[in-house]
Amino acid sequence: MRLSCRRLALGLSAGAFLCLWLFLTGFQQDLAAGRMATQGDGSSGNERWALGKHPRKISSVGRSVEDDYRENEIKKTSRTQSKHSKPGNRSPSSGQNTVSVPDRLRKTELRDVFIGVKTTEKYHRQRMDLLMDTWVSLAKDQTFVFTDSDDQQLRSRLGDHLINTNCSSSHMRQALCCKMAVEYDMFLQQDKRWFCHVDDDNYLNVHELVKMLNQYKHTDDVYLGRPSINHPMETYDRHENMQKVNFWFATGGAGFCISKGLALKMIPYASGGKFMSSCERIRLPDDCTLGFIIERLLRVKLVQIQQFHSHLEWLKFIKKEELPHQISLSYGLTPYRGSARNIIGLDEVFSESDDPTRFKSLHCLLYPYVDLCSGHVKRRR
Repeated sequence: MRLSCRRLALGLSAGAFLCLWLFLTGFQQDLAAGRMATQGDGSSGNERWALGKHPRKISSVGRSVEDDYRENEIKKTSRTQSKHSKPGNRSPSSGQNTVSVPDRLRKTELRDVFIGVKTTEKYHRQRMDLLMDTWVSLAKDQTFVFTDSDDQQLRSRLGDHLINTNCSSSHMRQALCCKMAVEYDMFLQQDKRWFCHVDDDNYLNVHELVKMLNQYKHTDDVYLGRPSINHPMETYDRHENMQKVNFWFATGGAGFCISKGLALKMIPYASGGKFMSSCERIRLPDDCTLGFIIERLLRVKLVQIQQFHSHLEWLKFIKKEELPHQISLSYGLTPYRGSARNIIGLDEVFSESDDPTRFKSLHCLLYPYVDLCSGHVKRRR
C-alpha cells in the first residue's frame, strides 16, 4: 500500500515538473516574439500584451476617427499594391513604392468642380469674351456656359461646353428658372464633387474656390454662398395652402456652391423639369428657389461665405491686399447709389478705358505671367 502511494506521489511530481517546464518554455518564446514585434513597429511590450487575440483600437491623442480611418485605408491600399506590383516598381522621384490614395479620401482639386455660368445672347461679346480672356482660361475644362442662343464665335472657344438652353432671353423669373433647371441637370450628368454657379458679371478666383471647398466634404450636405439681403426671404408656399415660409438663399449674383451629396437629395424637387415646378410653387427666381428647396424642404442651412461678392454691395471698399483672397467679385457699370460705377478699387495695370470692369487688372494682379498681361505688368525675376 505504501509502495503504491509512493509511486503515485512520484508520478504527480514528475507531471507537475513537466507542465512547469512546458509553461516556462512557451513563455520565453512569447516574450521573445513580443520583443521582436516591439522593435519592428515601435509599440511598447505592455501594449502588445494588452491587445492579446482581440486587439482594440488605440489612437494617438488628438487624432479623430476619420484620421485613423484614412490611415488604415492608405495602409490597406499599400499592402494590396505591394502584393500585386512587380519588383522594382518604384516612384522615380522618391525611390519608394508608389501609394495611391483612395479617390474618396483625396483632396478636392479643380477637376472635381463643375462651374456653371449663366448668360444671355446680348452679353456674349460684352461679358463672356471678357471672362474667356480672364478666369475661364484657367478652368476651361470645368466651365459650362448656359445661354439662350447659338454663337459660333463663342462655341469655337468653348466647344460642347456652350449649352443652348432654348430658354427665353428675358430676365424674368421663368427664364432664369429654365436655365438653372438645365444647369442642374447637366451637373448630375458629370462626375463632379461640387456644383458651383456664377453669373456672367462675376470674376471667379478658382484657386481660392478650391481652397475653400477643401474645408468641406462633398459627401455631406453643404450649401455655400452669400445672401444679398440681411434677413431671410419670406414668401408663400402654394403647395401648403399659402403657408408663409422663410429661408436664407445664396444670391446667384455672387455665386454659390452645392455639394454632390446635397445635390443628389435635391433630385425630387429639381431634376427633370421639377425645378420649374418648384419655382412656380413660390413664384420666385432661380437662386431663391434653390434656397427654398435646400433650407426649407431639405432643412440644410446655408453656410454664409463672406468672400463671395456681387454688384449689390460696395466693391470699392474691398482693400487691394484682400483682393487675392476673395472667391468671387463683380462690377456694375451703371450708376449705383450716387456713384458712376460700382467696381473694385484697383487702378494699376490697365487704364479705365481699356478695362472698365477692372477684371483684366485683377487677373494680372493674380496671374502676372499670362499672355493677357504681357507688356502691362512688370515681371518679377
